[in-house]
Amino acid sequence: QVQLVESGGGYVQAGGSLRLSCTASGRTFSPIYMCWFRQAPGKEREFVAFKRWSNGNTNYTDSVKGRFTISRHKVLNTVYLQMDSLKPEDTAVYFCAASSIYNPQYNYWGQGTQVTVAS
Repeated sequence: QVQLVESGGGYVQAGGSLRLSCTASGRTFSPIYMCWFRQAPGKEREFVAFKRWSNGNTNYTDSVKGRFTISRHKVLNTVYLQMDSLKPEDTAVYFCAASSIYNPQYNYWGQGTQVTVAS
């Protein structure tokens, strides 16, 4: 059974920072990629940031470039999202997603962590 567990969400004033973590567990999990999505109230879930496990390549949605940084701990199967210069429009539930070499057609999802940015 593969599980993704996020942590690190919270409440912060605009301009502040938060660091999210997502750790994957399970004997049949070896990441192809790990990434972050978010979903604001009344809106569709959107892509935020991506980390390919084999070579570390990253990709970001335009609205977070220069403010968010995705990183990883390969041994711990953990991905981080450092969020700086937060804006009220970053308020959302942030979800971790991943794919494993043992089941590459399937996307695993975490339960989500709330990030609230006050103006």
